Amino acid sequence: MALEIERKFRVSGDGWKPLVSRTRRLRQAYLTKTGRLSIRVRIDGDAAGTLTIKAARSGMERHEYEYAIPLTDAEELMLQRDGSVISKVRHIVPIGGLEWEIDVFDGENAGLVIAEIELDRPDRTFERPDWLGEEVTGDRRYYNADLAKRPYASWTRGR
Repeated sequence: MALEIERKFRVSGDGWKPLVSRTRRLRQAYLTKTGRLSIRVRIDGDAAGTLTIKAARSGMERHEYEYAIPLTDAEELMLQRDGSVISKVRHIVPIGGLEWEIDVFDGENAGLVIAEIELDRPDRTFERPDWLGEEVTGDRRYYNADLAKRPYASWTRGR
């Protein structure tokens, strides 16, 4: 059983940009999302598809199961989505022996930039770069499954 321990933060400023080691474009959609369970299909660039099942545990911990699937299957599953397609560019920024994933969203979530870090245990300490803003780990609005249902652009329109 795979356990994901992840913390999320808003990003303030561009200080992370010179530190990027690699970048990739991601498109993803949710086939279902219940209170504790989400099933996601993702297309990485134009080459790889994955199916991911996440089950909430508590706080920043979730069970995560991820499986490679053919790209054609991923494209077909994307059409069966519930909500919008999430489109973003993910930038990897290594700092202090860990990798930050900086997601720059576009489309209906344009303007949102989130930094995520995966940890091996909940109490793991890590270096906090100066471009790291408010922690949003506990705020469901910032989770991709929720952004597919209520995109960031709608927050400012008051919907």
